[in-house]
Amino acid sequence: MGMRNRKTTSLDLRERILAVYDEDKSTREEVARRFRISLGMVKKLLQQRRHTGDIAPRHHLAGRKPLILVSHQRQMRALLGQKPDLTLQELRAAMALKCSVQAMHVVLVKMGLSYKKRRSGPANRTGPTLRGHAKGGAKAGSTRRG
Repeated sequence: MGMRNRKTTSLDLRERILAVYDEDKSTREEVARRFRISLGMVKKLLQQRRHTGDIAPRHHLAGRKPLILVSHQRQMRALLGQKPDLTLQELRAAMALKCSVQAMHVVLVKMGLSYKKRRSGPANRTGPTLRGHAKGGAKAGSTRRG
């Protein structure tokens, strides 16, 4: 039982496992050995029944839950409509979301929306530089023509 079994345990088998546990007064370990399943599976079934009253597979509830919901997407669309030059950080702060900037980017791309890439910085103090390679012994990045 070292490798994880990714197959879903059928509802019928789940019912039989719990019936043996309930009727035979078997331990969880004994039930696991009898049905050749992991002790964790037995524990999971007992816990699921105790908490929800249901023992059906719950794969649709597994995994990480999205932090950016449809309601947030509507709010993003409205905010960017009012102020299209918001950066991702400003948009996230305005919405008080606890997600990453990358998550915001992914959602906006899926929505087909654009946003300002970065905040405007101060003007470059050194002035423009020449494109291409420096010639005639001038240092790389020099603004002198030569």
